[in-house]
Amino acid sequence: MPVIPPECNESSTACLHTRIQKRLRTIYAAGLDRSITDLTFLDAVTARDRSGKTFLVFSSNNYLGLTHHPEVRQAASEAAMQNGTSSTGSRLITGGVLRASDLEKELAAFKHTEKALLFNTGYMANLGVLYALARKGDLIFSDELNHASIIDGCRISGASVLVYRHNDMADLENKLRQNPPGRRNERFIVTDGVFSMDGDICPLPELAALKAKYDCLLMVDDAHAEGVIGPDGGGTASYYGLFGAIDLQTGTLSKSLASEGGYIAASEEIITYLKNRSRPFVFSTFLSPSDTAAAQTALKILKRDGAALLGRLRHNTDRIRNGLTEANIPVIPGTTPLVPIMVGSAKKASAIDAFLKKQGILLSAVRPPSVPMGKARLRLTVTAAHSEEHLDRVMAALKAAFRQC
Repeated sequence: MPVIPPECNESSTACLHTRIQKRLRTIYAAGLDRSITDLTFLDAVTARDRSGKTFLVFSSNNYLGLTHHPEVRQAASEAAMQNGTSSTGSRLITGGVLRASDLEKELAAFKHTEKALLFNTGYMANLGVLYALARKGDLIFSDELNHASIIDGCRISGASVLVYRHNDMADLENKLRQNPPGRRNERFIVTDGVFSMDGDICPLPELAALKAKYDCLLMVDDAHAEGVIGPDGGGTASYYGLFGAIDLQTGTLSKSLASEGGYIAASEEIITYLKNRSRPFVFSTFLSPSDTAAAQTALKILKRDGAALLGRLRHNTDRIRNGLTEANIPVIPGTTPLVPIMVGSAKKASAIDAFLKKQGILLSAVRPPSVPMGKARLRLTVTAAHSEEHLDRVMAALKAAFRQC
């Protein structure tokens, strides 16, 4: 634990340093402090820290293991050599590399929509869409376990936000019924496709039915769904076979697509409006040429080799979930490679995290405010690049960790 300097001598209660010091003491006392581990990734699932210690990684969202695929790395390298290392400005001001527009066309086809638009991150995509489309007087019905980027997008939009219980369609319908639309307002239902902390999937058929019944727009964040669920890895709509049911599909390039950035897939009219009025798009320096080239190549590999990649990912997911359940380790049931292992206490989660690091394994200890108090957990993420030996090793380490911690 770092040394926190003594409180400043300012008498004003508004002293910034005094407030920060008090808050830091509270954070450390509760076992909620966070730190950064600097790593060099040797391949998709192993990394080395500054001391030279090597780790087996079960904390990344590299679901298909494509970050170190030779074709992806070559595409990123060639794009940097041809176009430089940065876009140097907003896409509307400085222009964009051709591959960005090509990637948008391919993402739109992949998501079965008319158009797509790239953003700098998935976080900015959610912010940019909600900020641009929702306004004061509108109503947003948001799942209580939605990602922070959705929560923040709802807040800055100016719309009224009604939070419904997680995946509880009766609660959602009750709120829709009690809050009918006005003459000039819109209503949005917003949800994750695959929830980032529990790893479960939204009930899209029921959501689509409520959207139609109550005349709402439906927005689904597929950040943890693309390359993960659906027969082609296409995400939530593909998983349920309900193409056209979702008005706004946001996603990311930084997980299964092995790059950086986010996107929105929607109608041509909505995408045109976002190009003109979404401030995170209009005023942000655009992605680098390497980013778009890497994502486009990863998407090509997913389309070409998806059956093998998804088959391996699902095999590894089933094996780790079954193995941990048989060992009586408290896993939230599910089918996705996001495997939450419930611990409860933030300090216990941190202790298990530290124990695993000593064993050369990186797992995510997720604590408040990322999850509610009393629901701290370890979040294990499986990838298609993990071997049987890797799975055996992490299961053995987790069994030992729960015995000792």
